[in-house]
Amino acid sequence: MSLFKRGTTWWVSFTTPGGERIRRSAGTEDKKLAQEYHDSLKHEAWRIYKLGEKPRRTWQEAVVRWLADTQDKADHQKDVGKLKWLDQYLSDKYLDQLDRDLIDHIARVKRDEASPSTANRYLALIRAIMRMARDEWDWIEKVPRFRLYREPQKRVRWLKPDEADRLLGELPDHLKMMAAFSLSTGLRQRNVSYLRWDQVDLERGMAWVHADQSKSRKAFAVPLNEDACSILFQQQGRNSEYCFTYQGEPVDRTSTKAWANALQRAGISDFRWHDLRHTWASWHVQNGTSLYELMELGGWSSFEMVLRYAHMAGEHLMKAAGHVEGTILAQAGNKKAPHKVRGF
Repeated sequence: MSLFKRGTTWWVSFTTPGGERIRRSAGTEDKKLAQEYHDSLKHEAWRIYKLGEKPRRTWQEAVVRWLADTQDKADHQKDVGKLKWLDQYLSDKYLDQLDRDLIDHIARVKRDEASPSTANRYLALIRAIMRMARDEWDWIEKVPRFRLYREPQKRVRWLKPDEADRLLGELPDHLKMMAAFSLSTGLRQRNVSYLRWDQVDLERGMAWVHADQSKSRKAFAVPLNEDACSILFQQQGRNSEYCFTYQGEPVDRTSTKAWANALQRAGISDFRWHDLRHTWASWHVQNGTSLYELMELGGWSSFEMVLRYAHMAGEHLMKAAGHVEGTILAQAGNKKAPHKVRGF
C-alpha cells in the first residue's frame, strides 16, 4: 500500500527501481498532500536510478554524518549545541534549499539575540558542513555564498603583577592555587582542572598535555618554572589522581560566583578566567620571550595565534629604531634633543 496512516499522520511506502524500500512519514494529516509527497519521492527515485542524478540529501542527514566525522574535534560539544539551535530553522530542509536568503535570516536572528561574533560561529558551522557535503561526500554541487559579520578587534586583556597579586589574595584556596598555576604555565582552564599526577615529573620540572587533551590536538610539553613546581609540591597528598581538586573532585567550572566576587573585591573588571592565559603570555613577551618560543610554550598550532601579543615586545626594537637616529635632524640643520629616549 502506497499510503497508510499511523495515528492521524499519513505515511508513504514504495520500492524504488533499484530495489530500495522507502517508508517515511509524510508529516501531514491531509491525504492529498501525502499523495503529492509520495509521487515526488517516487519520481525523484526514478530519476536517480534511470538518469544517474544525485539523491537529494537533507540537512539532518548532513548533521548526522558531520557529527560522526568530527567526533575528535576539541569543540565537538559546542557544535552539538549550535546544531540543536539551528534545528528549528533547518530540520525539514534539503541541502539544496539552504539559500542565501534563509542563511541571512538565521544570521540576523542570532546576531540580534547574541552578537555578530556569535552569529559568525553559527554561520561558519553551516558553511563547514555544506563544504564537506560538496567536497568530501559529493552530495551537492555548490555552496551558497554568504558573508560573515565584521567583528571588532578585541584587545588582549591582561593583568599587571600587582593586580594579579590582589586577585590571588581574594580567591578561595582551591581557585587560588589553580589561578597561580595558570599564571605560571599558561595552561588552559581544562588542562589545569584535569591535570593528573601521572602527567607531571617534578624532579625534571616537566608536565605533559596529551593530544586528546589539547585544543590543537597535538601533544606538547609544559616546562615547569619554580613557581609552578612550588604550587604542585603544595598540592601533593590532597588527591591521588588529580593535581587540583575541590571536595575530592576536579574543578570543572572555575567561572563561579566565588571567582566573580573575588574580582569585585580586588577591583578588577572585564576579566575572564581565560585571560589568565593572556596575562601569562603578555608577561612572557614583555620579559623577552620570543613569539616562536611562546608558541611552543603555549601549545598554539600556528604562529598567527601568538601575533596578538607582538605589540607587547616593543623593547627589542629600540636598538633597530636608533639606526636612523639623527638623520632627519641633521638634514634639517637642527640640534638633537638634549635627552635621549630611554633604551637607545
